[in-house]
Amino acid sequence: MKVTKETLIGDILDYNVETARFFFEIGMHCLGCPHSRGESIEDACAVHGTNADELVAKINAFLGEQ
Repeated sequence: MKVTKETLIGDILDYNVETARFFFEIGMHCLGCPHSRGESIEDACAVHGTNADELVAKINAFLGEQ
């Protein structure tokens, strides 16, 4: 899976639940919320005041190691 800023959080978690730790690290503790699973990384990062490009890079690096 190649993650982009437009990728939905729910799709990433469905692909590999271990990616949840990257969301927790930046304060996204609402991953069980139905709304959060339908949000893109870009939208979620905007709400939480974090950098979407950095999060995408971390997740892709992690998934590349799997």
